[in-house]
Amino acid sequence: MALLSLRGALRSVARALVLLALGAPGLVGAPARAQDTVRIGLPTKTYYPTIIAETALRQGLFAKEGIKAELTIYRSGGETFEAMAAGAADLQLNSATIVAAGRRKGVDTKGVAGAALGYFGWYLMVRSDSKVTQVAELEGKKVGITAAGSGSDILARWTMQDRKIKFTPVALGGSGLVPNLLAGNVDAVVLYSPLSFQMMQDKTARSLIDFGTEIPQHVAAMWIATDTYIQEKPLVIQKALNALYGGLAFLRANRPDAIKMIAEIDEIPDRVAEAELDGNLAKLSTTGEMTEEWMSRALEFSKLIGMTDLAPVGDIYVTGFRPVPTVK
Repeated sequence: MALLSLRGALRSVARALVLLALGAPGLVGAPARAQDTVRIGLPTKTYYPTIIAETALRQGLFAKEGIKAELTIYRSGGETFEAMAAGAADLQLNSATIVAAGRRKGVDTKGVAGAALGYFGWYLMVRSDSKVTQVAELEGKKVGITAAGSGSDILARWTMQDRKIKFTPVALGGSGLVPNLLAGNVDAVVLYSPLSFQMMQDKTARSLIDFGTEIPQHVAAMWIATDTYIQEKPLVIQKALNALYGGLAFLRANRPDAIKMIAEIDEIPDRVAEAELDGNLAKLSTTGEMTEEWMSRALEFSKLIGMTDLAPVGDIYVTGFRPVPTVK
């Protein structure tokens, strides 16, 4: 899943947004009105932000905050970012990299709440019958990723740097990772949950690296909005974040219902939904906190994929929002 993919997004982005000097949002801007609508962009269907947003919607948490949420699922982080640049999304999950690169292209967005502080549920995987048992044995081989510039590309290149090996990343798209691994077209893949959990449970693949434990803590994903929306609709953003983090809190506190809901939303077996809950959702940020250290580290990872023309860390996030999880 190309959460961090930039190429398609930045090609089609117009200089449509205006940079606004911004400190902590506080209570500046127009007040939230009854049934204000917030358009939430989600980077792909089978991914945790969709689970969280759908849960918040089904539990009536947006309505309890006095707002209406419209969820739109895209095919990648790049496409989701394009939608925001075109004025079609108000709030979305994306990466520090895409925000920092977008600002250099005239698309002025900022992170408003941290979502994930690592790549939980992401693994470097080989087929169960593969002769490869150590990462070093991937030297000179082919490793599947979703797309150039994606989160999986970053993890593949981090692996080469950290383990001092060289292999060829092969872009397969999110839907192509599993089929190409099983067909033997690549020797390994960088795979995300819940697909990673499902393959391990089915014993069709095994893990060589658990990126959730290996990669240093940083803001791997965050909820973002445009500078204009932050300035004009801070209370709507606050209410939307309350509902989203309320959705996450509900999933963490109601295990049987959470497993059922995850299975239904992602169209996966209950046993895989349970692994997704324990291996990913239970590890996500519950506070939305973002620090300069975590953000700086996120941009350092961007350099692995050649992203060097990036906005300064201080320009890509604000710390004035504090999600207060909505209770049903």
